[in-house]
Amino acid sequence: MVGTTVVNRAVKKLGKQTFQLANPPVIVGAAAIVGPKEGQGPLGNIFDLVLPDTLAGEKTWEKAERKMLKDAVNMALQKANLTTKDIDFFMAGDLLNQIISANFTARDLGIPFIGLYGACSTMVESLCLGSMLIDGGFANNVAVAASSHYDTAERQYRFPTELGVQRPPSAQWTVTGAGAMVVSGTGIGPAVTHVTIGKVIDLGIKDANDMGSAMAPAAADTIVAHFKETTRQPSDYDLIISGDLASIGHSLTIQLVKQAGYDMSKNFTDCGILIFDPSQDTHAGGSGCGCSAVVLSSYILGQMKAGKYKRVLAIGTGALLSPTATLQGESIPGVAHAVVMDAHSLSGG
Repeated sequence: MVGTTVVNRAVKKLGKQTFQLANPPVIVGAAAIVGPKEGQGPLGNIFDLVLPDTLAGEKTWEKAERKMLKDAVNMALQKANLTTKDIDFFMAGDLLNQIISANFTARDLGIPFIGLYGACSTMVESLCLGSMLIDGGFANNVAVAASSHYDTAERQYRFPTELGVQRPPSAQWTVTGAGAMVVSGTGIGPAVTHVTIGKVIDLGIKDANDMGSAMAPAAADTIVAHFKETTRQPSDYDLIISGDLASIGHSLTIQLVKQAGYDMSKNFTDCGILIFDPSQDTHAGGSGCGCSAVVLSSYILGQMKAGKYKRVLAIGTGALLSPTATLQGESIPGVAHAVVMDAHSLSGG
């Protein structure tokens, strides 16, 4: 057509699932708030705020989770020297029905809101989409966040904690925490260079107390797709970290990825493994939207800024569990999304 410019919109796409961002946005601010159990773990002194109890001065656990999420976003904005008026989109989610923690937080912040649900993959999912919005020229600054709370999640997905139901060894402990990041088109911080969007994978796991086994196939599928489409190897990354497969899912994912020809045994860990010490009796490890959110927003970004890690592949893994579907005998689908965070620009490398 005369006067029409034809644009190849697929130039950033590598293969079927991976995108290389032409104008990589940077993470200019981040914050993490956790509950008392998380504060007693190995990363306790790294988080921005450790709550004295799980109610955080509120009357219900749901309100406590909402408070954590809002406070984490505001802390991240302060670190980025920005206000809510500077943010084009707020992208967030949680584990509760109708993502009420994120919804009420968005109401209070007054920022155009895109609500997301990807179970424990939500933080990485929001970072992927927020970065793509900035790279595409649709936003200058995006706030991304996710939260979870042990007591709110347990009574929705399994049993009220007051019942004292015995947990099997495969069970994970839902993290009480909220993490937030501010992603910007300009500024100083680790850059988001690649995004890999995962597919829903379901190998028939039906045990609501074995999320690691349900998520591992999706994690492996996304990781293998990322390596193939970027033509990279595990050794191209200083760290590969998932969230939250915990010990069982972590081990299974290593095996599944190795079957595809990639050995991640030397540089692969998981947020659910890092956040708790084995002595804390969390069984397989941590889980929940807040787990990867707080570990990535505090420990991982801190290590990147300190120069320990230059290039990190982070994979958010989600078990798309529904109490209704579980009671009806359905299996638990899994999904995983991946994002590459690169800090070479921080040292001029």
